[in-house]
Amino acid sequence: MEDRLADLHGRVHRGAYRALPSRRKFIPKPDGKLRPLGIAALEDKIVQAALVAILTPVYEAQFLGFSYGFRPGRSQHNALDALAFGIARRKVRWVLDADIQSFFDRISHEWLIKFVEHRIADKRVIRLIQKWLKAGVLEDGIEIETTQGTPQGAVISPLLANIYLHYVYDLWTQQWRQRQSNGEMIVVRYADDTIVGFEHRNDAERFLKDLHIRLAQFGLNLHPEKTRLIEFGRDAIDDRDRRGEGKPETFDFLGFTHYCAKTRNGSGFKLGRKTQAKRKRAKLKAIKDTLRRNMHRSIDEQGRWLATVLRGYFAYFAVPDNSPTLSAFRQQVKERWLRALRRRSQRSKLTYERMQIIVDRYLPRPHVLHPWPEQRFLVTHST
Repeated sequence: MEDRLADLHGRVHRGAYRALPSRRKFIPKPDGKLRPLGIAALEDKIVQAALVAILTPVYEAQFLGFSYGFRPGRSQHNALDALAFGIARRKVRWVLDADIQSFFDRISHEWLIKFVEHRIADKRVIRLIQKWLKAGVLEDGIEIETTQGTPQGAVISPLLANIYLHYVYDLWTQQWRQRQSNGEMIVVRYADDTIVGFEHRNDAERFLKDLHIRLAQFGLNLHPEKTRLIEFGRDAIDDRDRRGEGKPETFDFLGFTHYCAKTRNGSGFKLGRKTQAKRKRAKLKAIKDTLRRNMHRSIDEQGRWLATVLRGYFAYFAVPDNSPTLSAFRQQVKERWLRALRRRSQRSKLTYERMQIIVDRYLPRPHVLHPWPEQRFLVTHST
């Protein structure tokens, strides 16, 4: 291992290092579609990780505060907290839920290199990035040339994606907010998903129109089905009720469905969040499939595995106001486990009451594990 690392180090410095094609694999997405992943060779992963370690501090000093995806010290819950705080504290009446279509597959290599060269003058770094971009992919043993995009799954890809969107979206959005917005405006971006809140509808419509033009200049476009402008915020319930238009629409972000709600006494606005339905369905299906494949295992083995799955699920989704959804999820896991155990025998005597005893022994109950967004947000941000 030491000899191979020394050889790799020498080839990188001599310029003799050659990037290998990424092996393409497809994994299922929550909506049933397939997501292409690029599995890099081990040598490429090592060199990419080293370059990420060097470039991250450089770009962390440049990236803007509303960018949260794949950055050190920032998580999905930090983005969710910022969004919740902004909707609750700012004059948000309209929300743009925008999704860039096939972003990682459509990154322009030419523009990406220009963006990197804007900050990095070392030609050795530029050559390394160019080698990875041009290495191509292996799919079913066939090597395919890549003229655009960066493979999802590569160590370097998240940083390159943030660099690309920093110049294409973040800096432009910041200037648009400062120069063209007539009211308050909030922005939260996590990778290629972004939520923008507006005080005025005309601001939202102009921003959406200008965003289409901006992205097109760099080979990108918004997903026509996943991009929506909706009425949302503290006044949305009352305004729509006066017009007889029913409840405000909801939007999804980072696995949660966000909806307008009232405080317990009905006097004020509250942002509600619950587990996104398709995320829950996908997880239940995965649990069901695994239980079927492992029906022969003992109840103790199955119970300990399910407990691990639920603890991981709750660790992400156990936010305030989401407890009813999590309790329903635990109940649905119980029902699928019961059916799986009953299938082991045509004369199963496992009753519902006995199953409840087993479930209470193994499956943890949901408890709120995350503070209210405002509490955590104010720890690291000043108002």
